[in-house]
Amino acid sequence: MAMHKTAGWLGALVAGAGLLASSVAAQEIAFFRIATGGTAGTYFPIGGLLANAISSPPGSRGCEDGGSCGVPGLVATAVASNGSLANINGIAGGALESGFSQSDVAYWAYTGTGVFEGQPAVEGLRAIANLYPESIHLVARADAGIEGVADLAGKKVSMDEPGSGTLVDARLILAAYGLSETDIEPEYLKPNQAADLMRDGNMDAFFFVGGFPAGAIAELATSLDIALVPISGPEAQAITEEYGFFSVNTVPGGTYEGVAEDVQTLAVGAQWVTSADQGEDLVYGITKAIWNENTRALLDAGHAKGREIVLENALDGIGIPLHPGAARFYEEAGLELPETAAAE
Repeated sequence: MAMHKTAGWLGALVAGAGLLASSVAAQEIAFFRIATGGTAGTYFPIGGLLANAISSPPGSRGCEDGGSCGVPGLVATAVASNGSLANINGIAGGALESGFSQSDVAYWAYTGTGVFEGQPAVEGLRAIANLYPESIHLVARADAGIEGVADLAGKKVSMDEPGSGTLVDARLILAAYGLSETDIEPEYLKPNQAADLMRDGNMDAFFFVGGFPAGAIAELATSLDIALVPISGPEAQAITEEYGFFSVNTVPGGTYEGVAEDVQTLAVGAQWVTSADQGEDLVYGITKAIWNENTRALLDAGHAKGREIVLENALDGIGIPLHPGAARFYEEAGLELPETAAAE
C-alpha cells in the first residue's frame, strides 16, 4: 500500500514538473537591450539596475512573492557602449531596442539639428523616461594650474570618445569660452583611460558628463590630488540661454576626495529612449515596472544617482515624443504630458 502511495506521489510530482516546464516553454521570451555607456561611468550601473527591474524571465518568482515586478517573459540586459550618439544610432539602425541619451543629443537626433545637422533626422526616436540630471565634470590635476575653462589653453585634455554626448558638450563649452580643439592638445578617451594617463602625469584634464559620484573620478581622487573645475560665469549663462537642455548644477563638496567646496557646473538630463517600432504594450509594461515600489527600493539601494530617479521628474526636459506605451502609463498615473513630448 505504501509503495502505491509513494508511486502515486512521485507520479504527481513528475506530472506537475512537466506542466511547469510546459508552462515556462509556452511563455514567450523577449529580449530587450539597454545601451548605456562606459563601465566606469554612471549609465552602466543604472542600466543594470533598470534591467533587473523590468525583467521577469519565465519561471521566476512572482512580484507578489517578492520577485521582480517586471514584464512577464522579458529578459533585459545592460550593454556597455560609447554613449548617447552611439546608442541613438544603434536604435535608429535597429541594432538596439533602447538606450540612454543626454536630453540635448536626443533632441538633436530627432530634429536632425545640432550634431545631427546634415544627417537624416531620427524621426522614430521615442522617450520612455527622464531619469536624473547629468553633471558636466571637468576634472584636472590639482597641480595643473587650471582654475577655469579658459585655462585649458595649451593643456592636454581628453574630450571623451567619438560617439559620446560628452564630446558634444565639451566642444560647446570650449566654444563658449573662446576656445576650440586647436587651442588644446585634445585626446579622445573614456574617463577611466584619461584618469590612468592623468595618474601617470600624461593628462592635464578631462571632461565627463554623468551623474555624480562617477566611479572613475572617485577612484582617481583616492590616488591623486584632483580639482573639479567650475563651469560658471557669463559664458555658462550664455550656454543655458542658447540651449534649453542645459541647466545650472552644483556638485556638492565632499562628493570626491580632496574637493571640499561646492563646485558650480552645468547639467543635462539623462533619458531612456527607444524606437517607435517597439510594441506599445511592451513599453507600457516596462514603464510601469520602472515606477513600481519594488523598483524604488532597488534604485535607492543600488546607486547614489538611483535615488534621484523619481516619477515626478519623469517628463522633465523631454523634447521628443513619448512612446505611446509610456504616454499611456503617465496619463494613467495622472501626469500632464508636455506639449513637446505628446505621443504621436
